[in-house]
Amino acid sequence: MSNVPNVDVIDLDSIDVTNLNRQFLFRQKDVGSSKAEVAARFINERCPWMNVRAHHGKIQDKGIDFYRQFQCIISGLDNVEARRWLNATVCGLVDIDEDGDPDPTTIIPIVDGGTEGFSGQARVILPRLTSCFECSLDAFPPQKSFPLCTVAETPRLPEHCIAYAFTLQWPREFPDKKLDTDSPEDMKWVYEKALERSQQYNISGVTYMLTMGVVKNIIPAVASTNAIVSAACVLETVKLLTFVSQTLNSYMMYMGSTGVYSHTFVYEKKDDCPVCSTSVRKMSVSPNKTLNELLQSLREGDLRMKSPSITAAGSGRTLYMQKPPALEKATRPNLDKALNVLIQDGEELTVTDPMFSDTSVGLVIYFEN
Repeated sequence: MSNVPNVDVIDLDSIDVTNLNRQFLFRQKDVGSSKAEVAARFINERCPWMNVRAHHGKIQDKGIDFYRQFQCIISGLDNVEARRWLNATVCGLVDIDEDGDPDPTTIIPIVDGGTEGFSGQARVILPRLTSCFECSLDAFPPQKSFPLCTVAETPRLPEHCIAYAFTLQWPREFPDKKLDTDSPEDMKWVYEKALERSQQYNISGVTYMLTMGVVKNIIPAVASTNAIVSAACVLETVKLLTFVSQTLNSYMMYMGSTGVYSHTFVYEKKDDCPVCSTSVRKMSVSPNKTLNELLQSLREGDLRMKSPSITAAGSGRTLYMQKPPALEKATRPNLDKALNVLIQDGEELTVTDPMFSDTSVGLVIYFEN
């Protein structure tokens, strides 16, 4: 009806019974089936003019050419890690000319949406032109974790009991089986064990829904919020594809806890964004700091990397590489060496990380006096 007949949908999840109360694509008989496949089949049958293709799997399993074929990408992902990867991948598709300007024909807009209870947001990202998802990473604090000693010895919250069940009891009970968070049977086992532990310590509040939330880091979804944010995302996509109206610039926030209220604002680009800018970062460190300590600071700092690898930009010498295993083993001795042994003061390093897809980060290291 909007003259957008060709749609691809990709999702790793399977349908859980808790999904049935906040959408109209799934039915009871679909529980356990692929979300993407059931949704595509329902839409194709309901709207014969549509051509929806389903892909059951991780977004990271698709190659660059898969994403290059689209005119617009809607991101409705449920975790920050996947959204960062998609953002870096699509930003990496933009060609930069010799003057440093992006080629407009290679820009694929991203419409990103997310909800959290009665709040939600939608934004339009024009890679290399507007701020990207990585520019706003500070708005998404790292996921909360629980101290293992508290979980194991002195649980005080229902979340502690759930964490104990899936981090400690599951590996002991099933050492050769990974917990499948999309399996109703596995999640029921975790819930029952967490409930038993909560009763031992007189802790109330362990429910199946809370178990799902802790294990999968899920915040309970509200149907009305989902409807409003998804409608905003689709509307922005139609505007981008048909030029029927001015698109959002660049962020809309919806707040429904005390009423129906929303506001828009421009999310500014970060000059040193590791994804959408070409600037080289500068870092001052102690010359005695080890390479391993530098890698740890890249994980825990504002870049929030996952598994960084480092090479010397000028010489191309590999300081540490996570993969393949043979190269990791060969470069592992460098981890305990001081930086002043491995590099020169003011030397530029190239840092790669799975979080940034094929994008690399330039980092100049200066030694503190």
